[in-house]
Amino acid sequence: MDLKQLEYFVRVAELGSFTRAAVALNVAQPALSRQVRQLEVELRQNLLIRNGRGALPTEAGKLLLAHGRGILHQVERAYEELGRVRGSLAGRVAIGLPTSLARALTVPLTRAFRAELPDATISVSEGLSTAMQESLIAGRLDIAVLYNAQPTAETEVTPLFEEDLLLVQRRTTAASDDPAPGSISLKEVALLPLVIPSRLNAVRMHVESEMANRGLRLKIALEIDGVSAILDLVADGAGSAVLTRNAVANSLRPAAYHVRSIVEPALHAKVSVATSSLRPATLTQQTTLELLKRTVQEIIKI
Repeated sequence: MDLKQLEYFVRVAELGSFTRAAVALNVAQPALSRQVRQLEVELRQNLLIRNGRGALPTEAGKLLLAHGRGILHQVERAYEELGRVRGSLAGRVAIGLPTSLARALTVPLTRAFRAELPDATISVSEGLSTAMQESLIAGRLDIAVLYNAQPTAETEVTPLFEEDLLLVQRRTTAASDDPAPGSISLKEVALLPLVIPSRLNAVRMHVESEMANRGLRLKIALEIDGVSAILDLVADGAGSAVLTRNAVANSLRPAAYHVRSIVEPALHAKVSVATSSLRPATLTQQTTLELLKRTVQEIIKI
């Protein structure tokens, strides 16, 4: 059994699509299909049901998927053990960070990673919590920092900290002449036009849920999925936003904004770190997870 064929099959089965797997593996789709088909011929089993919507594992495919994950994990462990003989861990770790935290965490995290794991490689990407959780389950990410994440059968979630959600508005006077803005009630926030992410966003869902509990509705000016774009639109006068303090502090122009505490009730975003429960973490991934937790404690000001 060829390890490359096994890896290709596992990725197709996890993603449910030859197209998505080809993108994730950075291979041509015909070559991917050919390798999986050769594996089926060798095993004399149909491993995938192909249809117009994608590819689903057959009963034989489900059995091989369970074994395949373990086999590929053991291969990674073998590389790591060989790396330990040379005195260091090896392997690749893919981490997903929310945009509001990526600017603060990426540099210190990669610096700590290179110092402690010089023979390993790290990949850091930014995204929405919902998309990153899907990537974690699919195997495109090993570790993800998520907002308001709920544990599932496929993920293990560990709380890191809580951040207050604040109303962010355009500053119209010089910071030195500007009095500190007071707090604002959620009822008053509901009257303001908001530049806010689409409904899949964890912070958007939390704000909308809290408003619904009090018979309030969002007044949406624009739906934008991107912290930087939201802040640019706020600075341009398109509306207000509900974001964390770190999102503003780590922006390119923090002095361009007022931030106001939201009360009655106060809103909080829970930040957690998630890993896949489908694949055991390698020693390199475990070490990286501890590095991430330590970096958060050192860098993030709550």
